[in-house]
Amino acid sequence: MGKIIVAFNMTIDGYCDHTHGIATDELHQLYTDLLHRAGYLLYGRVTYQLMEYWKPFIQNPTGNPSMDDFALAIDKAPKLVFSRTLQNLDWNTARLATRPLPEEVEMLKHQSEQDIYVCSPSLIVALTEMNLVDEYQLCIHPVIAGSGLPLFKNISEKITLELTGTQTLGMGIVVLNYKRAV
Repeated sequence: MGKIIVAFNMTIDGYCDHTHGIATDELHQLYTDLLHRAGYLLYGRVTYQLMEYWKPFIQNPTGNPSMDDFALAIDKAPKLVFSRTLQNLDWNTARLATRPLPEEVEMLKHQSEQDIYVCSPSLIVALTEMNLVDEYQLCIHPVIAGSGLPLFKNISEKITLELTGTQTLGMGIVVLNYKRAV
């Protein structure tokens, strides 16, 4: 049975705007490896559409191996998109959710041997509130953004986590792995 894992980039002050992160070859490799292990990627509409940025690089590579490998990996990874407005998805490996979020997630979790990665802030908050997240992999960039979308916006109660691992990447990027404390 797969685990539900939040995998997200954020600034040191808690914001998750992708334009504030530091894109390095090592970071792309970290997420490429994650994509190869993914049973599913869970997206909301906004993040799904942001990730479509990578589609052109499948046919027209950038020449940067880490970016091109990431583009190929995200193209192949199965995606489940939660949207009230999208009717069609451009990726062959993507499908629209047809059931409520907790039902879809529980079904995927029981059907998949691989982990399911939550890749959108709104879904992260919703699944955290529903106590359905097994682990958090937070990639902290050494940037103070000062403003933007807080990753854990509107969490209504204190949640204590237990550190299960760390990884330091170049440029001062730190990956922190947590699970809920018992």
